[in-house]
Amino acid sequence: MKIENKPEPGDLVEIFLIKNSYKGIFLESPESEKGIFLLKLDSGYNIGLNKKDIFEIKVLKKSSEKKEKIEVKKDKEKPNIAMIITGGTIAARLNPKKGGVDWLDTPESLFKFYPELFKIVNVTKVEVPFMKASEDMDYKDWQKIAKTAQKFLNDSNINGIIITHGTDTLHYTSAALSFFLKDLNKPVVLTYSQRSIDRASSDASLNLECAAIAAISDIAEVFIVGHASSNDDFCYALRGTKVRKLHSSRRDAFKPVNTEPIAKITRDTLNLLSNYKKRNTNKTRTDLKFEEKVALIKFYPGQDPDILEYYRKKGYKGIVIEMTGLGHVATKRARKGWTKKLKQIQDRGIVICAASQCINGRLDPLVYSNGLEIFSTGVIYLEDMLAETALVKLGWVLGHKEWAKNKDEVKKMMLRNIAGEFSDRLEN
Repeated sequence: MKIENKPEPGDLVEIFLIKNSYKGIFLESPESEKGIFLLKLDSGYNIGLNKKDIFEIKVLKKSSEKKEKIEVKKDKEKPNIAMIITGGTIAARLNPKKGGVDWLDTPESLFKFYPELFKIVNVTKVEVPFMKASEDMDYKDWQKIAKTAQKFLNDSNINGIIITHGTDTLHYTSAALSFFLKDLNKPVVLTYSQRSIDRASSDASLNLECAAIAAISDIAEVFIVGHASSNDDFCYALRGTKVRKLHSSRRDAFKPVNTEPIAKITRDTLNLLSNYKKRNTNKTRTDLKFEEKVALIKFYPGQDPDILEYYRKKGYKGIVIEMTGLGHVATKRARKGWTKKLKQIQDRGIVICAASQCINGRLDPLVYSNGLEIFSTGVIYLEDMLAETALVKLGWVLGHKEWAKNKDEVKKMMLRNIAGEFSDRLEN
């Protein structure tokens, strides 16, 4: 193997094989892979190359190890915001030696990678309740975020909050905060990025700049701000209970469902598109009660209704079923009908709610005889509520023992529009 200068982790190198060559950042190999050279490509992905297959390595550019001393100066003319960092790509930067990321957890580290943010606001407080991939979160993490948010919301020197978060379960967290935070007085903005800041196609900077504009706006709600299209032109503000991640990798992954965005935001402007709750002088409080023994299941053709028995035996208190179309599962006429089992399970005290597998539209069990049959068992039909929002709301409602002990009270609360989870008029 021919080597021009010994590469060090962080160096830009070109590695030549017999038929191909690869350019990228040279990474530090773990102990278990000493026979492998790791390389981070421009695409952001890492590849491993067997040393035996390499005949030449060229160092194109040495990494800079100089540490910059960054001083973040506050401008009295700019509004102050707080940030809650929970993880996610937007709150991370590439560490070329590791091939992974380090967290941006201070105003100084944020300033280095997102200086445009500080042209809009002063980031005066940063708190990191935990660092997790969003799929590792549960309701206890939602409660931690809500407690931290309440503290900042009731601070008279803070104009609004930005929460950075991973994308995969972001809409669960936004729904949870919508129910946990009561008498909201200022904007609570969740934002994200699909692609890391070291990639040319990163969506991080625009999302964060638009989130900053949203955080000092008049919108006193919990909402998600992110790319509205695949271009770097503007973002949407999307209500926390009416939004879903609809693409695994596109920058405009999050879309409003059965409603319009609250606002369209550019780097300079915020244009309101629908009704919203306004900034006020309330003292925000938290209502963090939650019953974790709730489940979300998806009905499919031929599914055995005994799946409901599994949850009963495990002590579950409530189940949201994603039903087909207007709200159907197999009935008495099917080989594996659900009607009898649904009635039995509810008679034993488990709350059953229905959401639709369809993204858009509203449930209506009164159109077809199959729907009427299921409706007669006592299932609570949740109109146009998203299944993920329904799961979170059911856990929150059943967490209140004064409601949970009475099925009629649970139904009343599940059908009450508490945080914009229902739409009077459905929008595309």
